[in-house]
Amino acid sequence: MRLFVGDDWAEDHHDIEVMDSAGGRLARARLPEGVTGMARLPPIVGEPAGEDADKAEVLVGIETGRGPWERALVAAGHTVLAVNSSQAARFRDRLGASGAKSDPGDAHVPADMVRTHGHELRPVAGDSAQVEAVKVITRTHKTLIWERTRHPQRLRHAGSAQALLAVLNVLNTQIKTL
Repeated sequence: MRLFVGDDWAEDHHDIEVMDSAGGRLARARLPEGVTGMARLPPIVGEPAGEDADKAEVLVGIETGRGPWERALVAAGHTVLAVNSSQAARFRDRLGASGAKSDPGDAHVPADMVRTHGHELRPVAGDSAQVEAVKVITRTHKTLIWERTRHPQRLRHAGSAQALLAVLNVLNTQIKTL
């Protein structure tokens, strides 16, 4: 069984539509952004598949190809296909005369695009464990550099030259160990 999922994301939520291979809507939901929404997604996608949920092939169309939501979908074993926003707008025009946007309706567009034109869309690649580890180290290094700048500014503002030198020495030591 193949399921096609459209994900129209906004700043604070994701509108989801699950579609079967004939184009019929199986489920529709609005999920909050973040971990709460991610936790609610698997039952919404799995319920239409019933007993065959573990065997179902799930293709997800979303208008971005990066971020924690997409990484969670890839980690769950779904095929995530990046949909260019211009492509989605042209596809939306084909589906309706008005061309009006609505979040629930916009979730239908990537689901149908994945169903009918999935072979033309770019899959989002999941990163290896080594690449994810490098990302974590890089973000930590960047944060330490920013903090090395912020702490002296805070201390300078507070007027403590002795503490400033001590903090600089500690931060330089931490950065050198990375």
